[in-house]
Amino acid sequence: MPKSRPEPGREHGRRGWNANAGARGRLAVASFVDQPRVTQMTADEETESEGKAGLMIRPVRAVDVPHVIALDQAITGLAKPDYWEQAFERYGRRRPSERFFLVAVPAEGKDVHILGFIIGEIRAWEFGSEPCGWVFALSVDPQARLHGIGEKLFVAISERFRQAGMAKMRTMVARDNQLHSLFFRGEGMMAGPYIQLEKDLT
Repeated sequence: MPKSRPEPGREHGRRGWNANAGARGRLAVASFVDQPRVTQMTADEETESEGKAGLMIRPVRAVDVPHVIALDQAITGLAKPDYWEQAFERYGRRRPSERFFLVAVPAEGKDVHILGFIIGEIRAWEFGSEPCGWVFALSVDPQARLHGIGEKLFVAISERFRQAGMAKMRTMVARDNQLHSLFFRGEGMMAGPYIQLEKDLT
């Protein structure tokens, strides 16, 4: 059995990850898990695979949005419907070759059941950075945290960036969030060449 890695599951740490949200979301606590069989769709596939048990990663659909909103609220304790509606319009509908909003769902079953989601986009020349993939939202249903879903989502969006010609992928993690640092480092991410700076304006 391959070595398992921490996976976003329940709330952990003070800060979260929806970097563009007005209110900071939080990621969920990780678990060490066995990995189920997964069906991953290529960047140009929009339909579900048929008759396969396990987990499927696919692009978000309009019908998924209320479930994404509910999942985020359950994890963060904050209702942000406007933010997620706008996120769907921006990352689920526009520029699909550069923006990726993926959801994890059971491969079988007709009812919508969002087990997790990940959002990222290709960004270029911010502060001199060459084009690369940025991941800025990742969340997993706490009740589904024993199935390696966070890793499957991470692998799926990595492949989307790779297919788009990107050689690097970036994200940000709070300094005191050791759990998620371990998760991303376990996926091969490491400290990059940039330093974040901020100033309190209050």
